[in-house]
Amino acid sequence: MAGFIKNVLQQKCPKCKNGDVFQSNGNILTLKGPKMNEQCEHCQHKFEKEPGYFIGAMYMSYGLSIAEVVAAFIIWKIVGLPIENFIYVAVIILAALIFFNFRMARMIWMYLL
Repeated sequence: MAGFIKNVLQQKCPKCKNGDVFQSNGNILTLKGPKMNEQCEHCQHKFEKEPGYFIGAMYMSYGLSIAEVVAAFIIWKIVGLPIENFIYVAVIILAALIFFNFRMARMIWMYLL
């Protein structure tokens, strides 16, 4: 399990665990999204096996987003801040983590399959 989490976070090839899956991580400030390699530079493993392969990763991204907002909400309640302003915080958190969620969702999806 620790190896799975380590490889997902390091964004390594699910087959050989050496090659990088993403060329770039993206930058939210310049609105440039992450760029994914077509295949592993070490083992030539093709990352997108067929068109629409990563549609299932949307469910992973949704789950990550919900977990982040719930964690922020729990911290918000512990600190004791008014709930009326939490929606703004949730939107900022989701906007800041959009590219992270994109990359992690695809990595989790590839490692599960």
